[in-house]
Amino acid sequence: MLFRSLILGCLMPGLISCASMKQMPLKTVPKVDLQRYQGDWFVFAHIPYLLEKGKVGTLDRYALRADGRMDNIFLFRRGSLDAPLEQWKGVAWVHNKETNAEWRVQFFWPLKVPYLIIDLDPDYRWSVVGYPNRKLAWVLSRKPVLDEATYNGILERMAMQGYDTSLLAKVPQKPE
Repeated sequence: MLFRSLILGCLMPGLISCASMKQMPLKTVPKVDLQRYQGDWFVFAHIPYLLEKGKVGTLDRYALRADGRMDNIFLFRRGSLDAPLEQWKGVAWVHNKETNAEWRVQFFWPLKVPYLIIDLDPDYRWSVVGYPNRKLAWVLSRKPVLDEATYNGILERMAMQGYDTSLLAKVPQKPE
């Protein structure tokens, strides 16, 4: 019995530290008005990943459909703001209808990914979309630019949700 207690006493600190390293789930905003959210969103900054590599002037366009889903058009230029505009067509749908802040997005079948709205300006001027493992994120804006004070506030709130904000990269955009 003493041996078992000794072993347990030695292992407990390690078990507790492993358990505490697990991150809490991302917290979404309390409510999203889909009518106000639809429209064009410039990708001001993101945590880059393979499919977005080399893309600039990126923009997400959301439009509500009669079936309750949303058309999700991703517009981009490859490598240069002077390159031709290209697009990918996808579909999005609300996963959590209580808040409308948790979606699923699909550009390529059968891949569908979570889309979590974790921060949102009260006037819908900017939004932050997160991914459950925090390896992806997008800072979206209705205009191609965000003022530094607003962006710094967004970064602070992202860090409080467990994001490594040093991974975010601003996306070059054409001025309006």
